[in-house]
Formats: sequence, C-alpha cells, structure tokens
Amino acid sequence: MKTAFRLLAAASTLTISVPAQAKDGDPVAIADGVNLDLLFNARLRYETVDQASAANDADAITFRLRFGGEIKASDFSVLAEAESTRAFQSDYNDTLPGNGVEPFPVVADPESIELNRAQVSWMKDGTGVTVGRQRIILDNARFVGNVGWRQNEQTFDAVRGQAKIGPATLDATYSNSLRTIFGSDSPNEHFDGDIVLLNAGAELAGVEVKAFSYLIDYDTRAAFSSQTYGVLAKASLPLPGVKLSVTASYARQGDYGANPVSYSADYYSFELGSTLAGFSLGAGYEELGSDGGVASFQTPLATLHAFNGWADMFLTTPAAGLRDYYVKAGKTLKVPGLPGLNAAVVYHKFDSDFGGLDYGTEWDAQLGLKLGPITLLAKYADFNSDGFASDTEKLWLQTEYEF
Repeated sequence: MKTAFRLLAAASTLTISVPAQAKDGDPVAIADGVNLDLLFNARLRYETVDQASAANDADAITFRLRFGGEIKASDFSVLAEAESTRAFQSDYNDTLPGNGVEPFPVVADPESIELNRAQVSWMKDGTGVTVGRQRIILDNARFVGNVGWRQNEQTFDAVRGQAKIGPATLDATYSNSLRTIFGSDSPNEHFDGDIVLLNAGAELAGVEVKAFSYLIDYDTRAAFSSQTYGVLAKASLPLPGVKLSVTASYARQGDYGANPVSYSADYYSFELGSTLAGFSLGAGYEELGSDGGVASFQTPLATLHAFNGWADMFLTTPAAGLRDYYVKAGKTLKVPGLPGLNAAVVYHKFDSDFGGLDYGTEWDAQLGLKLGPITLLAKYADFNSDGFASDTEKLWLQTEYEF
C-alpha cells in the first residue's frame, strides 16, 4: 500500500496535458506509456423505513463520495481510492455504538471516512496478481461481493491471483482482513482472520460451470466461521419461439476454525429466465438449509441486498433456515427523451427449511433512469410478516454520478 501512495505522489508532480477532446473518465497520458485514470463516484440517497417494531420511522439523507486514481504502465497498475459518507438527515439507527437507545429502524450507512482501496496489480490477458486493499466480486456475489448497495463498500486486504488458460479460469484469494460496511468509527470496521477464496470455471458447449471453495476462520465473530464447497452452472436453452436462461447452484457448508457449533447445511438455487413481448421474466427458488434448527447456512461475505428481498429481513439466515420462492418481471420503457428508463417488480414468499414456519411475503419494485454518467433510482420494498420479525416498508430515492 505504501508503494501505491509513493507512485501516486510522484504522479502528482508531473505536468499533465489533457487533450481538448478528452472526456470525463478518459485516461490521461502522464508520461511515455504511462496513463492515469481518474476515479470519481458521488451518490446522494434518501432512505425511509417504516417498521412496526420501532417507535419512529427512520429518515436518512446520506451522501457518499469516492475519489482516487489508477496509474497504468504496460501490464502494471497502481490504484488508490478514498471514500467518505456524510449524513444530512440522521433520524436513523446507523449501527454505531454510543448513540443512546435508538427509537429508529436500522439504516446501515454510518458516517465514515476511510481508505477504500489501495492496490498494486500485474495483469496480462486475464492472468495476473493483485495485492492490497481491493474490491472482490465472485460470480453473482451470492457468496462473495462488495455490498455495493450500501454507501460504505466492503473490501478485502488480500492477495489475489487470477489465470485464464484456454476455456478455463482460475481465481484464488487469501485475505487476513475484511473491511466492512459499518464505517471507520465502528468497532466492527473490520473483521480479521484467515479467509481463503478458491474459484475455478470453464465454458463448454454453451454451459458455464464454476466450482468454488470458501474457507472463513474469523479471529472474532466465530459463529460465522465456515467452510463452503459448491458448484454453479449457467446455460441458455433456445426453444421454439422462446429463449430460456437457466441458473442452478448447489453448495454444502459446515463449521470451520473457531466456530463453537458443529453443523452442516445445504444450499440450493434454481432460476429460469426468459424474454416475452419486451418483458424480462424470471422465476426461482433458493434454499439456505438448516441443521435441525441448531444452525443454518450463512453467507457473511455476500452482497446480501441482492437476494431474499430488498427489505433486508434475512441478512442473517434464521436458525431454522430459509426457503425463498420468487417471481420477477422487468421492462425497458420506450419514452421519448428518456432512453434509459426501466422498471422492475419482484414477489417473494418466505418459509423456513426446518419446522414448517411461514415467515412472510414481500413485494419489491423499482424505477430507474440512466442519462450518460447520471443514474436516477426510485425503489420500494414491502415485507409483510407472518410471525417472523415485523412488517417493514422501505423507500429509496437516489441519484448517482460516476466516471
């Protein structure tokens, strides 16, 4: 990481000539064969939460800013990026201790300022190594992701090697520290330990197959230490008059390292997707199993908001496990002057894997618009409890600019 800062500091002393035709985000030549990519992202969000179990509704207006740069020379690169989150309206439980008894629901976007990424890489034709604090997203982020929905990003202090050999890809990471979404002032700002992420795949006859092994041994948070082994497959099936996409996954998880509970649980997922009359349609089933109600399948490194409903009621899998039956539909809307307008709606039904419990149902909906580097989003989630947690409604209004 010190090397990254030295190189960036050296670059700042150079005279940079920006071509007149250069646009935001275009690489800038700073020396012969050396380019600088500027990194910038600004996101303003309003989030409100109405939860039956809380005394008051939560209202949060937060602003997230990321900025940095990446210097590239041939196959080498050095990247550094800072991240800051500020709250302009803070009637919400930001998860930080010392705020007193919160009468508000949780909005997990505490104020923070930190070094988000600082890495050195060598990469040639899909083969290389990255060292430092980095973003890691594997496959669909169901097991390993960056939690990109929250204002503060999840990153890893890690060494990551990647290789592409013909139709095969190999990916191996060792991390000794997970940098969480809870911000620089939180006692949970990071979780140390030994994290090994192994992923290998190939595409054969139109079917993409991945095999993975994820080993997590936390120094603290021992209840989430686990070993997970699984496979993921994706394929497209052209049928008369329609084209189906199929995604299926299976994994087996057990206790690992310092976990005090001995358990084993299975994971299943299956999804069908298609396009009909301009609509993208999908239906699926996901199961995070339970070992007799004692312990359940957990995915603590995942981008969890993307799964099991946007209301985020199942960020930790209940001990009785979770079965999620869902259908979804989306459409790009053809509106003059608004070429990037899109809408989506999702319905979930949640049950337990053990004990025959009904958790509840959820409706999710969103409307998005992309105008060049600017994205606008309105998003809504409505969880109706059937004995699990409590009724919860969430609404987001967001604008984001990035280059």
